[in-house]
Formats: sequence, C-alpha cells, structure tokens
Amino acid sequence: MASLTQRTSGLVQRRTEATRSAAADKEREPDPEEEDARRGEEDEDDKGDSKETRLTLMEEVLLLGLKDREGYTSFWNDCISSGLRGCMLVELALRGRLQLEACGMRRKSLLSRKVICKSDAPTGDVLLDEALKHIKETQPPETVQSWIELLSGETWSPFKLHYQLRNVRERLAKNLVEKGVLTTEKQNFLLFDMTTHPLTNSTIKQRLVKKVQDSVLEKWVNDPHRMDKRLLSLILLAHSSDVLENAFAPLQDEQYDLGMKRVHTLLELEPEKESAKSGANELMWAVVAAFTK
Repeated sequence: MASLTQRTSGLVQRRTEATRSAAADKEREPDPEEEDARRGEEDEDDKGDSKETRLTLMEEVLLLGLKDREGYTSFWNDCISSGLRGCMLVELALRGRLQLEACGMRRKSLLSRKVICKSDAPTGDVLLDEALKHIKETQPPETVQSWIELLSGETWSPFKLHYQLRNVRERLAKNLVEKGVLTTEKQNFLLFDMTTHPLTNSTIKQRLVKKVQDSVLEKWVNDPHRMDKRLLSLILLAHSSDVLENAFAPLQDEQYDLGMKRVHTLLELEPEKESAKSGANELMWAVVAAFTK
C-alpha cells in the first residue's frame, strides 16, 4: 500500500513538474507581434551589410532624390518634405512602435482613425525618437493625415508649430555621411553658399536602385501582400515623394514602361480593402491613403 502511495505521489509530482515546465516554455515563446517588430527593425534586404549601411525608409527615399554629383534634391520637388514625414510614420509602424486605433463596429475609415503609440522603446534614430515622443505625448491622439501635416509644419495653429521636425533633409543627409554613403561640401550659388552632400559610396545607391527596379521587374510577384512590407512601402512612398522615377531613369524603354505600369498597378490599389487583409500593416496603408486621396 505504501508502495502504491509512493508511485501515485511520484506520478502527481511528475505531472506537476511537467505542467510547470510547459508553462515556463510558453512564457519563453515570443509574442508574434514582438517578433514582427523585431524583424521590422532588421533590414532584410541588407543582411550582407554592416549595421552602418542599413538605411531607414527616410534615408532611402532621400538617397533616391539626391543628385549624385550635386548633392541636393531638385529645387522643384515640393513633395519630398511631406513624403519623408510619411516615411517616419511607416518606419515606426514597421518597428512596432505605432499602430492605428481599432476600427470599431462602425468600421471607421483609415484616415479617420487615430495613431496610437504601441511602444515608446527608443529606436536608436534621433528623428524617429523625436516623432515618437510627440505622438506619445499628444492627447487626444491625431490621425495619420494630421501627423504628416504637423511634422511638416503645415499648420495654421501657432500652438502646434512645436510639432514640426526641422531640417529633416539636412539631418538625414548627415546620417548618410556618418554611414559613409555621402560626403559634405560647400557650394556657391552666386548669392549664397549652400551645404551639399554629394554621393561618395555609389555601391550602396546602386544596390538601392537595383532593389527598387527588381521589385517590379525580375522579382515582380503581382501581389502586394507577398511583397516585403518595407520594400512595398519604399516604392509607394518614393512615388509620393516624387523620387521614384529617378530609380527607373537608367532602364531601357521597354523595361521602364513595364516597371512604371506595375507601379501604377500598386498605386491603383484601394488602401481600405488592402488594409483589411490578413497580415497587412494598417498604418502603412493609411499613409498611402493620405497621399492618394
């Protein structure tokens, strides 16, 4: 009888230990959303590069817009300023820092939903952290469209001017100088001197241009949800910033026409429908909607 009791006790003990072990394993299992955020912080397309040459969406869009020798963006480009702010919001969303509020029973549209701070963990990028701080501390929350305007300084309210992120292009260019992609020079334009940032590492820009070209040519998948989210965002935001055509300029006429045709296929997508699909990043599609409305 004593032997039976011991065996029963041992069985209960082993079951208890197994339960504890299973619970511990479950705790150690990564949360799917945290895994997505972690993966979002790694540039999948630059795995072979050192950390210094991994570029943010803002840096990639600016690099596409910069003239290689002159070191500045086109004076006629009035879209890149707001485009870079859109890049910041998408970058923060891909890194798991921002999300849209729930759509609710009435199915609010993307542009009417507020931007919510999901995590205030530092990103390691000064511009991103500055934008994240503004969004976190603002109550009540604002929409994607409002944040693009506020971060660009396009507001009539003097009480909201402090939201503007100043000298964004210059600060991004300095980041690229630190990463060895650009250099710094002074150029004289008759009436004034201007700091410029000519290209010094053509390999990185060529790799960026080829990545954009391949996404709509050799590696075209004909389904935005099978594309890498960061690459899809880059194409759409580069177009919104009026710099995408720079990546296609070196192509032959047939390739250029095919590439632009496929880009327009992406631009004709309805953000509301695409954001409702499984695995979609709602905030990214909200930024796209803000630029295409």
